[in-house]
Amino acid sequence: MLIINSFEEYQTHVGNELGLSNWHKIDQAQINKFADATLDHQWIHTDEERAKTEGPFNSTIAHGYLTLSLIPYLWKQIADIRNIKMEINYGIERFKFGQAVRVNDEVQLKAKLISIANLRGVTKVVIEATLHIKGEKKAAYNGDVVFLYHFI
Repeated sequence: MLIINSFEEYQTHVGNELGLSNWHKIDQAQINKFADATLDHQWIHTDEERAKTEGPFNSTIAHGYLTLSLIPYLWKQIADIRNIKMEINYGIERFKFGQAVRVNDEVQLKAKLISIANLRGVTKVVIEATLHIKGEKKAAYNGDVVFLYHFI
């Protein structure tokens, strides 16, 4: 795990891969919980039998936004940003879903530091986030997430 204590330390990683998260298995229970929380019960996500026989993936698939919502959880496995008063999820840019994540697929986040800026004491970082699916060549998604850090 990468440990970063200051703006200056963060800055030394511009252009570099920051690391990989652990593999995370997306099972039907997680998909169903997300469907319940978002009231999104499309059959391709929640009806296992119908998805096997009628769906293009021969199984249910995770909601795209479920996989997107994993970024904070998986990011914390890659980097420990210390000496901060606050961290803000500031935005998502240039983001594309490339491939569906099937039930029971394992996914892993790869993070690369694209840019960092000091905005009058607030650190703005742009991280390229790529979600890989174990055994697949094409990523589930790729795009930039933007965080703001208030270092002490």
